This record gives sequence, C-alpha cells and structure tokens, in this order.
Amino acid sequence: MIELLALPEKRGIKYGPLLNEGIIPPNRNPGGNGVRAVIQRVLRAKVTIQGETAGETGLGLLVLLGIAADDTMEKARWMADKAAGLRIFPDALGKMNLDVCEAAGSVLVVSQFTLYGDCSKGKRPSFISAARPEVAEPLYQEFVNRLRVLGLATATGKFGADMQVELINDGPVTLIVDN
Repeated sequence: MIELLALPEKRGIKYGPLLNEGIIPPNRNPGGNGVRAVIQRVLRAKVTIQGETAGETGLGLLVLLGIAADDTMEKARWMADKAAGLRIFPDALGKMNLDVCEAAGSVLVVSQFTLYGDCSKGKRPSFISAARPEVAEPLYQEFVNRLRVLGLATATGKFGADMQVELINDGPVTLIVDN
C-alpha cells in the first residue's frame, strides 16, 4: 500500500502527481520513458497556423509537449500535474515561489514530436521514439484536459499542423521535464 502525503488544497484541488487518482505518491513519476515537455515562463506567447492565430496566452506557460511511443494516460496526467504545480513565478519578494495558477497565468500547449528526435547517428534526426499520431493525439488531449480540470485557462495549437510559435520568455525561465 502506498501512503500519500497530505498536500494543501488549492481551489479545491489537491496538487501533486496523480494524487487525485491515488496512483502514486507525490514527487514520484510513473517510471520508464515518458512524456517530455519544454516548459517556458512567458510574458506572452501565440501559435499561428497559415497566418491565423490558433492559440495564445498572456503571462503564463508555453508548453512544448512530446509524446513517446510507450506513453500512457497516466504519464500525460502526471506531466500536466507537474507543469501546473511548478513554482517558477516570482512572489512579492521576487523569489520563484508561485505556480502558474497562483500567478494568475494561463497556458499555451503546442504538440511537438521533434522533442523525441534522436541525433546520435548521422545528420538526420530519427523520430522512432516519438508516438504515432493515433497514439499521441489522445495523450496530448488528456494533458490539455487535465490542465483545464486543474482550473487553468489553456489554449492550444492544432495537433500535427505546421505551426509558427512566437513568445517572449520571461526570466528567461526554460525547463526540460521528462517523466
């Protein structure tokens, strides 16, 4: 039996990796290869497709999300919990002590299979570790839905589309998170 640590509630939701599902204890990931995210603290970001804005955010996070071939819904939810709970926004003293919700921010999520590009051999990246679209898209949607369940305004690009991403990185703060 896994004992879960008590965490303070935020807006009625207990934060922590899969804590609401009671699957794993806080600060532990589900193991194995997993969802990969590049998380950037931004003043603003937007994604366009063929010149039209598909999604945008003001103060908040830009999340570039890669899904591996062996990823699961559990791993997607874990990553959403992790992104939502990262304390990377400054408090009144300027210390990185607030998460995106506490900073009254929002999130822009962009799918990016190239995060699983393997450049170890030759000059052309191999994407064999990236999930096929029929596997990746439901996991991407689970990630986005989980952020929304956590109370975060969440915008997206279009899965699989050719997109242009603009951002103003704040700090700069950029994290690479694997699970």
